[in-house]
Amino acid sequence: MTPGNDVAVQAAGLRTEYPFVLPRGFVDEQGTLHREGSMRLATARDEIGTQTDPRVRQNPAYLTVLLLERTIVRLGNLPVVDPLVVECLFASDLAFLQDLYRRINQSGHTEVDVTCPNCRHDYVVDIAGDAPGEA
Repeated sequence: MTPGNDVAVQAAGLRTEYPFVLPRGFVDEQGTLHREGSMRLATARDEIGTQTDPRVRQNPAYLTVLLLERTIVRLGNLPVVDPLVVECLFASDLAFLQDLYRRINQSGHTEVDVTCPNCRHDYVVDIAGDAPGEA
């Protein structure tokens, strides 16, 4: 996004970034655990640009890695989230991020309706997890 477009999106009140907490977390080369992050909405450029990448042509499953690499704007205090970081995620974290990507880009939110099996009370749960400083 261009800086001017980003300001226009904020002024319109459109939510474009979603905080998350990974179930397990990414462990870097120094042994630091990174669990808290943020994912932005995907753009048409993200979706189209990754389709023509030679790694995706060789292995269509690699599309997931590239889409997540482009849309994860922060993970812990890593300076950058590149394809190698996404490749090294635990399978449960990769599945979590794939589901988060699908939810925010198709549904526009990270919440799901659940029912307590004991009392049958309905709740809305944010599956992205609580980000620091949020309830």
